[in-house]
Amino acid sequence: MLSGLETDSEDELPPSWEERVNLDGKVYYANHETKCTQWKHPVTGKRKAVSGELPFGWERCMGEDGTVFFVDHINQKTTYTDPRLAFAEDMKTSALDFHQKFDAGSTALQVLHGRDLTGRYVIVTGANSGIGYETARSIALHGATVVMACRNLQSAHACQAAILKEQSKAKVEVIHLDLARLKSVREFAEAYKRTGWPLHILILNAAVFGIPWEMTEDGLEMTFQVNHLAHFYLVHLLQEQLISSAPARIVVVSSESHSLFSPDFQDWTKETVSLDTLSPPAHKYSDLRAYNDSKLCNVLFAWSLDDKLRGQGVRSFSLHPGNMMSTSLSRHWWLYRLLFALVRPFTKSMQQGAATTVYCAVSQALDGVGGLYFNNCCCCEPSASSLDAELASALWKFSNKLLQEKINDDEW
Repeated sequence: MLSGLETDSEDELPPSWEERVNLDGKVYYANHETKCTQWKHPVTGKRKAVSGELPFGWERCMGEDGTVFFVDHINQKTTYTDPRLAFAEDMKTSALDFHQKFDAGSTALQVLHGRDLTGRYVIVTGANSGIGYETARSIALHGATVVMACRNLQSAHACQAAILKEQSKAKVEVIHLDLARLKSVREFAEAYKRTGWPLHILILNAAVFGIPWEMTEDGLEMTFQVNHLAHFYLVHLLQEQLISSAPARIVVVSSESHSLFSPDFQDWTKETVSLDTLSPPAHKYSDLRAYNDSKLCNVLFAWSLDDKLRGQGVRSFSLHPGNMMSTSLSRHWWLYRLLFALVRPFTKSMQQGAATTVYCAVSQALDGVGGLYFNNCCCCEPSASSLDAELASALWKFSNKLLQEKINDDEW
């Protein structure tokens, strides 16, 4: 007997029923036999709705007799069925009522399927390779104007050309950004402001991993500056663009390794701030420790950002993209390259790695919420330390103080 088995077809409509959408985006159900309509699904009893823009390339039109129809300009087809019906979701009872639609196997393009991001302006740092490239590519292929903020301009322009070859009408720009130089961060922000564009999504993706100890020209340890402080500065410089473009989002790419921070990371907030902890000298440096600490900074930073800017329409998220994916992060030591190569068959692809970033950046299920941490497109509980309000406040004050010391007061 099959009656006790769950199937994937519970949402299928019985014979004579049809699914439709009203002008407000609410889904209703018409029974052609009884000539009646209702809001609830005739089998599941659920209420559904569609939201947001039509898929990329679609247009809603109205005939002379008032009939609404939809034109797919890409495939040159016309239909009376709202294409968003394919993406209808159960109606939420609260802002935090969202279910997991995607998982570890989902790709960024699947997350974006059916979305039209035309008119959105997006910055992706570190967009010339790996997850950053797939993030920028996926968003650009769905109509947004994407700015690739990269240190390696040659690589960035090659990636830009690849996207334009795939879709000639894509809007992709390249602006130089070297996070190891605070001056470059300021120059990037000034260049972006000169475009006069709004800024709807800022994706802080760039990072370094496993590098030997190195001091930047600003006198700070490289991992700390690139992975945290330079992005902190970038948000400060572009804050007004985000606020004026609200609703806007900031997405900070962190890592599950944020839970493996060094024990003295938390200690420095209790007495006095020590630069040696987050930007240590060579004799105290460990590449893994520096990376893990910087990833905790990412989660704390995203939490603080959401707390400070949500009243002005800017929400922030942090996330883990995946474990030991075959990105350029491992390029600095042969042992890391070997380990990453060995586990490559068992890890996510770059498209899968970009899925959670893209989900946090554009998912309509996250409208009205923020300050959350995601893994595999699912809201997860981060480490206890990343939820420590005292630690988040101390990091914010420390970052502010450090930047005031490193740049001129009139620039801050």
